[in-house]
Amino acid sequence: MPTELEELVGFIADPKPEIRALATEHLVPYSTSQPSIFKADDFKPIRNLKLLIKDNPTIAEHVITILINLAADREILENLATDDKFLDEVLRQIIFANEPNANLLSMLLANLAKWDSLKRILDKKQTSPKELASTDLVLSQLVDLFVKGADGTYNKDADFDHLAYLFADLTKHPEIRQYFVQKQEYDGVIPITKLKVFTEYKSDVRRKGVASTIKNVAFDVPSHPLFLSEDDINILPYILLPIMGNEEYDEDEMMSMLPDLQLLPPDKQRDADPNIIQTHVETLLLFSSTREGRDQMREVKVYPIIRETHLRVNNEGVRDACERLVQVLMRDEADPDKVENGANQDGNEDDDDDQIIEV
Repeated sequence: MPTELEELVGFIADPKPEIRALATEHLVPYSTSQPSIFKADDFKPIRNLKLLIKDNPTIAEHVITILINLAADREILENLATDDKFLDEVLRQIIFANEPNANLLSMLLANLAKWDSLKRILDKKQTSPKELASTDLVLSQLVDLFVKGADGTYNKDADFDHLAYLFADLTKHPEIRQYFVQKQEYDGVIPITKLKVFTEYKSDVRRKGVASTIKNVAFDVPSHPLFLSEDDINILPYILLPIMGNEEYDEDEMMSMLPDLQLLPPDKQRDADPNIIQTHVETLLLFSSTREGRDQMREVKVYPIIRETHLRVNNEGVRDACERLVQVLMRDEADPDKVENGANQDGNEDDDDDQIIEV
């Protein structure tokens, strides 16, 4: 005889919307505490939940929340992330300007990206709404949603901040990194330049995801000249500004810094999250893996900024990253093997966003 909870799961597919609404609402807490109940009958509840993301907005809100939480279970994550029809429906819904659950769909996509095969999103295409002014490439649509979400000009119910976590996980794959550094035909813009402007944004989620995305893309060493060129990506100001506070520098040091970093206001604050600061410093360490990168960072006085960051941020991870970068920048180039070994100490993609989002 089924338990009351098993009966409640069965009501997910009830033909009456009021019954579905009650069932899905009451099942939300169990999606974190007892995910196994959703695996009954060869994942039948999961199959029903996938269909119900198209239900009325209130029911869909509960359903998507349940799926976000259930993605913490590896078996369910695989079931969701490898279902192409389900993924296509999520991608179809999220781009509508009047989609009330777009933020939840962003969180769901971010969690699905924990499954490696989601990198196939790079090959997906769908017609873009006119108001989005994007291309048919789904990944470009998501980037444009993310940009428009910052000021709420596209969907009044969504900021799309959690797409930053999606990008961070996707850029662990070399082919996705390539996309982010290639100028797109439809707007003539390199995608990573659309993200870099958010390294000092108010949203912690957006800043953290963008920092991790930049770091992961920076593992593509051949793209470093693009990153460091003022006429292309010009990433250095966007990495250095978040790690700088209101400290004063010697005039000689300051005048050699990048123009955007000179004469900062007295109320300038560095990022409050030490994990984000560490990510930015580790990105600089990646750029130090080439002689050109090291020379450019020396020329624009990155060392004094790292020195002050090490002095003022009381965090072991930050200080360790700063020390590694200083060792590389201050070494004699006559010993290239030591320099290269130091520059490549941080050999792992960013894992800051590996934790499944729960709602």
